[in-house]
Amino acid sequence: MAKALITYASMSGNTEDIAGIIKDTLQEYGLDIDCIDMDDAETSALTSYDYVLIGTYTWGDGDLPYEAEDFFEEVQQLELNGLKTACFGSGDYSYPKFCEAVNLFSDMLQEAGAAVYQETLKIELAPETDDDVESCREFARGFLAWADFVNKGKSHVS
Repeated sequence: MAKALITYASMSGNTEDIAGIIKDTLQEYGLDIDCIDMDDAETSALTSYDYVLIGTYTWGDGDLPYEAEDFFEEVQQLELNGLKTACFGSGDYSYPKFCEAVNLFSDMLQEAGAAVYQETLKIELAPETDDDVESCREFARGFLAWADFVNKGKSHVS
């Protein structure tokens, strides 16, 4: 069974809610999923997963949140050797750099040698509308299709 890690930084619960929707969607396809707060994530264990999805909110004017900084710096030092990854997060359009921390993680993962799903998921505040929830689900399904999960014959993504 394929194993996935979803780790996130969430101050108000918005990014945690997004992570929960992604987790529920991925579970429909039979993945074994660990969904944990970034503070509790062991960066040294990342390469023991088949897939890693990282979620964060953006602090201030496009910055990483405080609780994501150590994780970011530790992952930056790893050799990810094609590990299939994706990034998502929540933000607020009233700030000039909407969800910029999602981009920072995506760029860093690529520099660390990960295979990064080029579609990022960025939700305004909480995923409260049906459209937001469906965007989260589509992101999860798209990631699986991109990660070649379907072609391995383990499931069918529709």
